[in-house]
Amino acid sequence: KLITAVLTLSLLSPVAISQASGADAPVLAILDTAIDTSLPNLQGKIVGEVCILEWQLCPNGTNFQEGAGAASMPADLITKNGFDHGTFMASTAVQANPNIKILFIKIIGNTSAGLRKPTGESTISAALFWLRDNAAKYNVKAISLSQGSSGLLGKAGTQYCPTFPRTVSAIQQLNSMSIPVFSAVGNSRDYSRIDWPSCIPETISMGATMPTESIAFYSNYDSKLVDFYARGTTVLYGLDGKKTNFAGSSASVLVGATSWATIKSIKTTLSYTEMYDLISKTSKVTSSSRVGSGKLIDLAKAIG
Repeated sequence: KLITAVLTLSLLSPVAISQASGADAPVLAILDTAIDTSLPNLQGKIVGEVCILEWQLCPNGTNFQEGAGAASMPADLITKNGFDHGTFMASTAVQANPNIKILFIKIIGNTSAGLRKPTGESTISAALFWLRDNAAKYNVKAISLSQGSSGLLGKAGTQYCPTFPRTVSAIQQLNSMSIPVFSAVGNSRDYSRIDWPSCIPETISMGATMPTESIAFYSNYDSKLVDFYARGTTVLYGLDGKKTNFAGSSASVLVGATSWATIKSIKTTLSYTEMYDLISKTSKVTSSSRVGSGKLIDLAKAIG
């Protein structure tokens, strides 16, 4: 990754929205905790639910489920232990483009008491390979993975990023289909490493910016691996209907992936490399005292 870009959270123009709506509306695959499909802002947005886990904890009692309710949780549990994260991510995507459609994949298991179970590399790779095989069925244009880990990283100053062959292979195959995997750099104020799997060169790693469009102080950084930035601070409606202030590179991932999916649904013939180059070439220059200059994406110019 040789290019560092900055992507804002600004809503798409009415022209862009109208070009990416109806039967050809872009579909974004979100890999996350769980989703509450009953929220008003998500009505008509969910094209599918899937559960892929290492543990026998999908709603049907196995480690795989596809169909309505597959990515759900009981109402009294989804608001606990961070399981509302997935719903926040879906709401961020809809906020960025009200015409986006969502394929939600639950990759974080929970016990009957609502406790969080660990998710390993095998789950991530299994979900990505499933998407490779089913992307055409759901018309997936981009993939969002806001769940990351710093625990897998080596020491700074080394080749710190583990490149598990199955995960790398899945991402490479998706890229060859012009489907990018967006992932979060993390929020640990680490300016020499970014979280796994965003540190895998084949992913599109997303960092966060402040509302002022400067790079957020909490956003992890690696000059060779960070691809884009997006505004990480936004206001969303939580599962209780109250306004919630949300900040982090997780939200940035959804903005980046939603923007890519929208552009791709309009410029359908562009390859992965052509899409990346288009976003880069149409961007404006921005800067940060911590990490130097980057590129601020101009969606109106990218859509053309």
